[in-house]
Amino acid sequence: MSTESSSDSVGSLPIFQCVGLQKVEPEKLAYIFVNHDGTEERVTCGDIFSNTNRMSRALLEAGVGKGDTFVLLMRNHPEFLYGLFAALSIGAVAVPVDPRSKGHKLAFQIHNTKARGIFLSGEFLENLTEVEKDIPGVPVLGVTYRGHHGVAVSDTYPSLDEILTAGNPDPPDGMQSLDLSAPAQVIHTSGTTGDPKGVVLKADRYMGYGMMGSFIWGYREDDILYTGLSMTHGNAQSVTVIPALARGIPAVLSERFTKSRIWDICRRYKCTSFSLLGGMMSGIYNEPRREDDTHNPVRVVISAGTPRAIWREFMDRFDVQIHEWYAAVEGGMAHNPPGSGPVGSFGKPPEEMVEIRIVDEEDNEVPPDARGELISRMKSGPTEVNYFGKEKESKNKTRGGWLRSGDICHRDEDGFLYFDFRKGGGLRRQGDFIQPDYVEKVLGEHPDVSEVCVYGIPAASGAPGESDLVAAVVLFDERDPDVEEIRGLCMEGLEGNSIPTFLQVVREIPKTVSEKALDRVLREAFSPDAPGVFRLA
Repeated sequence: MSTESSSDSVGSLPIFQCVGLQKVEPEKLAYIFVNHDGTEERVTCGDIFSNTNRMSRALLEAGVGKGDTFVLLMRNHPEFLYGLFAALSIGAVAVPVDPRSKGHKLAFQIHNTKARGIFLSGEFLENLTEVEKDIPGVPVLGVTYRGHHGVAVSDTYPSLDEILTAGNPDPPDGMQSLDLSAPAQVIHTSGTTGDPKGVVLKADRYMGYGMMGSFIWGYREDDILYTGLSMTHGNAQSVTVIPALARGIPAVLSERFTKSRIWDICRRYKCTSFSLLGGMMSGIYNEPRREDDTHNPVRVVISAGTPRAIWREFMDRFDVQIHEWYAAVEGGMAHNPPGSGPVGSFGKPPEEMVEIRIVDEEDNEVPPDARGELISRMKSGPTEVNYFGKEKESKNKTRGGWLRSGDICHRDEDGFLYFDFRKGGGLRRQGDFIQPDYVEKVLGEHPDVSEVCVYGIPAASGAPGESDLVAAVVLFDERDPDVEEIRGLCMEGLEGNSIPTFLQVVREIPKTVSEKALDRVLREAFSPDAPGVFRLA
């Protein structure tokens, strides 16, 4: 940080302008980054100013300027934020890439967005090397070896650590005036059914995220936020990173999510709120109970997709409130603040912002309790989606002026909304729709089970649209499961139709960057005769 930077000069940084910070104190703590080995790095507003300028300068010197795209391939480290904010400063477009991406998926995201360069951490150099032939001419602009992760430091590529240590901290000549209508990011969708789509986000998205801290999440001046979600996903940016900056409160970010240490981290840093996605909540709930479960500083868990089966039990066990919400990177939004709506509902849309309908195949609104597709539109301005390089798909996503979510939902008599399943993805067995979260709750209560993902395979009966159930489980210790004990647990806690046909023991549940289970990968690996597969019903 440049110690001579004044409050006025620091406040001129475009990201600070975008989130509405009128006065910026250079020494004010903004973020604490917690590495997986327990070490930490504290980042002040002055650090953000100086290092964002250094990243901006490095981009411009590499020929990356207004309208050009570049990739950020790293976990939650300060360098990721500096790169993100540098794009806003020079009018470039950052492309955050899920750090777990490998092979075709990694090459696709780099090639799909016509990236002009890549910043990454050393632990992913091997993944990048494997796809070099598929991304010819895309240079590595800088590598950070933060934490090393067993990777030897090399001088083959420019050192991002040196850039941020020795580079000029003052704004470069190529700085752009803030343009809220200009593209600032391309965030790819999960790609659960095929190649992901790159959603182009304008700079005004940061402004919206900043406002959400007050008007949606209701953060207080004494709050300290936490997330273990990857900053390559919109959730971490919209719930934690940008709202914290806008509200002037600290945020703690783990290098990666860890369900076994989340409460210890929150106790250590006195975090009052953290963000989860549904599958993560189940994993935390399945951890062995501790006497100090209720002894934590957290007051609100902001969750997208809380399993209804464990909603109340989670609140009681950890003495927290749940603020449920629903959104997609393309748009649409609803939320259920604590004490506002029923358990199981993701609430209602903000009346001044979004209109939501539940419709049938002909776009007719369905009555209460009837299932249909959730569609939404903005109340101010047009409803638009821009998939990078996909004009036809972009227009189809918002045909008729409504954003088509692809989510099958319903609303109750009071207008509260509920998620049922993804379009084409409902689990039906002998005519009954199966709620996977209830099955996962029962299996997760077994002391040997760490994680569960329930999915469907085509029914052996051949009945169209029917599924046999598979419960993929990760055990705390690598051992053979007690199949009879698990079968008995299911028979005692589940209706007959909900008992899984098969138990599939795996080393890990594959997930997207948004922590959604990739049941497609599990399904592809499944065979009734495969090792680790046992029949339950």
